[in-house]
Amino acid sequence: MIRVLSIVLCVGVAAPAFAQTSKVDDCGYQSDVVAAVQAARVARVGERQVVSHIADSAPSWPEKYSAVVPLVTPWVYGMAMGDLRSADLKAAWNEMCLAQ
Repeated sequence: MIRVLSIVLCVGVAAPAFAQTSKVDDCGYQSDVVAAVQAARVARVGERQVVSHIADSAPSWPEKYSAVVPLVTPWVYGMAMGDLRSADLKAAWNEMCLAQ
């Protein structure tokens, strides 16, 4: 949980780069990024290939949110695979982001 909060805070520090969007939209895009990294991990994409794998999938979020991918990848890849399969990281991230 502390790791999640530290990641959210790191992304929060980058908030001025995301100032053009509302908080709900911003948190939604960040949650989409987390879900994409989680899906890549479940699909057994190598950690070093996550950024290019997600970029190749033509994500629906604005390009500037792709900068979040390398920030959350170590956190997601540090989790046990069994936990990832059952966890809803997108909802958890969105909830914590909106609470800030």
